[in-house]
Amino acid sequence: MFDNPSRAPVFSGMLDGAYDNVFDFGSGCGRLARQMMQQSAVPAKYRGIDLHEGMVRWCQENLTPANPDFTFAHHNVFNPGFNPDPSLPRFAPLPIEDGAVTLMIAWSVFTHTTQRQTEHYVREAARVLNDRGILVSTWFLFEKRNFPMMQDFQNALYINEFDPTNATIFDRIWLMELLANAGLQVTLAKPPGIRGFQWELHIRKKGQGAPVEIGEDLAPYGKKPPPVVTRDPSKIGIPDRE
Repeated sequence: MFDNPSRAPVFSGMLDGAYDNVFDFGSGCGRLARQMMQQSAVPAKYRGIDLHEGMVRWCQENLTPANPDFTFAHHNVFNPGFNPDPSLPRFAPLPIEDGAVTLMIAWSVFTHTTQRQTEHYVREAARVLNDRGILVSTWFLFEKRNFPMMQDFQNALYINEFDPTNATIFDRIWLMELLANAGLQVTLAKPPGIRGFQWELHIRKKGQGAPVEIGEDLAPYGKKPPPVVTRDPSKIGIPDRE
């Protein structure tokens, strides 16, 4: 999962210049960064941020030396599992200039952000994207009309009473409206292979490409739970906290 022996682009079908300035929002332990380092056309500039200090440190010590054009920074915001300092802000501006990003990646990010965080970071995505830029992202979606008890301002479902960001599921219609209000549109909506699992959405600024609707999820039922963590994940990769 970390290697790219074919040297093919990690995300195919991108516009020319998409890999000029890559911003990986939620770069984690550098899986996608490492794959992009092995592309036949290596990104001219890659910046990754993550709220997990240990993973960022590992990438800085092991990936940046292999290619100095790949840099990583700690996005120091609160997360119950990965950055559990309650004094930290719940969200913060992205450390990227306006209109600079040609390809923004948010893979398994918006599946773990609260509604307020998502509203903030969607607006930030609209700010940092180049006019021809594209956001590649994944989402869990549901049909709010099936939950008549929900208020108009409630548009997310959470599965974990101790850590709401364990998995977050957003109303499909609400997401379309949120993107539109931020000046964004979906240009590719790839449904999940298992009903209720991750959608892959490609998002661009309005007027760039042909918009598409996010359809209802009609995939077959199945099950794909993540592994159960048996240790404190915030301490991984941080020797003085082991």
